[in-house]
Amino acid sequence: MKILRKLFGGIDLTWPKLILFAVAAGVYTAAVAIIPGLLYTSFHTIAVTFEVWILFGIFIILNSRSNLDAGLKCFVFFLISQPLIYLLQVPFSWQGWALFGYYKTWFLLTLCCFPMGFVGYWMKKGKWWGYLILFPMILLTGYSYLTYFSDLQFSFPRYILIVLFCACGMILYPAAVFEDKRIRIAGMSVGGVLVAALTVVCLLNPPVYTTEIMGNGEEYRFDGTYRASIADTRLGDVEIVYNESLEDYMLHADFRRAGKTVLTLESPDGEKTEYDLAVERDKYTLTKRESAEEDAGGK
Repeated sequence: MKILRKLFGGIDLTWPKLILFAVAAGVYTAAVAIIPGLLYTSFHTIAVTFEVWILFGIFIILNSRSNLDAGLKCFVFFLISQPLIYLLQVPFSWQGWALFGYYKTWFLLTLCCFPMGFVGYWMKKGKWWGYLILFPMILLTGYSYLTYFSDLQFSFPRYILIVLFCACGMILYPAAVFEDKRIRIAGMSVGGVLVAALTVVCLLNPPVYTTEIMGNGEEYRFDGTYRASIADTRLGDVEIVYNESLEDYMLHADFRRAGKTVLTLESPDGEKTEYDLAVERDKYTLTKRESAEEDAGGK
């Protein structure tokens, strides 16, 4: 608890330190957004959701000297860090400068940072109603926990770090903010109950990625007499279905976890066509395998 009290209230957060902090946060976030290998990992989440930025906001507020100081520092921190993230990504993105179109939402949120920081400073008074100021931040962190716990179920063990981060934040933020033992215990208990409840919700509603992998046409030829299967059935199920609106056959999939496998399409006469299939939480890639006959012919 002494370490938490030191980090959240015991640091002299001068303006030069704040600006350096904002630049470092922007550079780090841009870097993890650019590196392809970090996509679909806990490290990439800072580039798409709020939970880590909530931690930064609380850190700034509690190490400020007044309501005005907290409001201004929160505003300046996000005014520097957020556009810097997009600026550093421009040379590496196929969208180029159009990438800044996504900054509109963050700019509006940045404008809200001054009043949120100003009001948030009152948490330092240590009154019970200070928890009501903190609670929306805990709920936002809880929403991230719900999202990433579901992703963890689909892509285990990916996202385990961000899931633990969100759970710890929901439980420990009251201990970092308040000195009153009763408020700390009550706040941590509420956080613990929320973590348990959201965990049960996720376990009772496991994620399923439903999609149509292919349709009968020029590239793929099949009908209702064909059979489809995947080598690793742990990833999910595939079946050929007739789409009434398209009036044609589609290969439908319900995926339950990420991974790589082989998809086999078998004709009525036993001829098989195989595809390498890689599944992620919200996308898939399909690559046709060369048959043994094709390999021999190519040689």
